[in-house]
Amino acid sequence: MRAILQRAADARVTVSGEVVGSFDGPGIVLLVGVTHGDGAAAAARLADKVYDLRIFEHRHASDATCLPPSAPREVSARDLKLPVLIVSQFTLYAETRKGRRPTWDQAAPGYVAEPIMDAVAEAFTSLGAPVSTGRFGADMQVTFTNDGPVTISLEI
Repeated sequence: MRAILQRAADARVTVSGEVVGSFDGPGIVLLVGVTHGDGAAAAARLADKVYDLRIFEHRHASDATCLPPSAPREVSARDLKLPVLIVSQFTLYAETRKGRRPTWDQAAPGYVAEPIMDAVAEAFTSLGAPVSTGRFGADMQVTFTNDGPVTISLEI
């Protein structure tokens, strides 16, 4: 499983003019690519890793979030109970070494990848994250404000 995490000030996924997933305020935009052999265990590891990364600061806390004065300056999305917008992104497995036309042989086919993407969303939900998603297999327009900017590549 391959993912690109971006700390965002806001985010939205639109399909055919309809907003299908969004958040206002700080959160995480997570682009996820699924490969052959990935499963629910990889989905759970990804959620644990991403939601616990200390990539936020006290300034990202809402008024409703109480952080003790002794809390570290760097905090995780889990500490702040921040939202995660998850978007399926098979193109993360593009092979571009030869020629000019990418291939996606390493990407799992849709019938394999879709239930794993559902498992990723469920894993974040089980950690207490407010989760929204894109629409699997759809032509999506993803807009967000990268905060920092902070962009991290993960391989699970």
